[in-house]
Amino acid sequence: MSIQIINKESQAYGAFNGGEIVENKPIGFPREGGPIKPYSSLFYWANAIAKVDSTIGLHPHEGFEIMSFVLKGTIRHYDTQLKDWKELNEGDAQIIRAGNGISHAEHMAQDARMFQIWLDPNINKTIQQPASYDDYKAKAVPTSTQGDVEIFHYAGDKGIMHLDSTQISIQKWILNGTHLIEDQSAIHSIYMLTGNITINGQNASTDDFVIIEDESAKLNGQGELFVIGSAKELEYETYGEMMQRRMK
Repeated sequence: MSIQIINKESQAYGAFNGGEIVENKPIGFPREGGPIKPYSSLFYWANAIAKVDSTIGLHPHEGFEIMSFVLKGTIRHYDTQLKDWKELNEGDAQIIRAGNGISHAEHMAQDARMFQIWLDPNINKTIQQPASYDDYKAKAVPTSTQGDVEIFHYAGDKGIMHLDSTQISIQKWILNGTHLIEDQSAIHSIYMLTGNITINGQNASTDDFVIIEDESAKLNGQGELFVIGSAKELEYETYGEMMQRRMK
């Protein structure tokens, strides 16, 4: 049974353009440190904030599913398939299925905030497929209410995002009271967007990252939570597992 709570100061850190964009990373790249290495199909997770208007220039990707979730403000996306800039605003989401190769650039307006999250859908297979892109507007994201929590469904049951990665659920929760996580068949990864809650009596607050595995959990309090459910076991070796095996 396991509940891990990693505060912002303990997470990995990154920056672009001399600190114009800063990131705390619950799951960073190996060279960036941080206590959490890739697990399940989650390879990378960054919380990026733009101090000023800033553009990350064109750069390539392969294999991974790269998702962006706009938490505040406006971002713009360009890639070598679209050959045009696409604007995304608060609540919008996008996915790049990098496949056999795509390059993209990102612009973040001042004070914009977004998550960038990479999934490994079995890149040994997806690297042989053509790249593709989709975006999803906030108004199209389905919502539901379960007791004391309002749920925004991005992927998985009721979700609108098409993923090659399997056994993935992506939701935003607005909690005002108590909620139970009873499903122990998945790993539950939670980023505290705002608020203060307890999880089985342990405190979690803004920017904390929580991993719940092999344990049911009682959440109590008020806050906005970004929640990903992922498989405890996969039928393929992930890129993260391969990297860790080679480093031993």
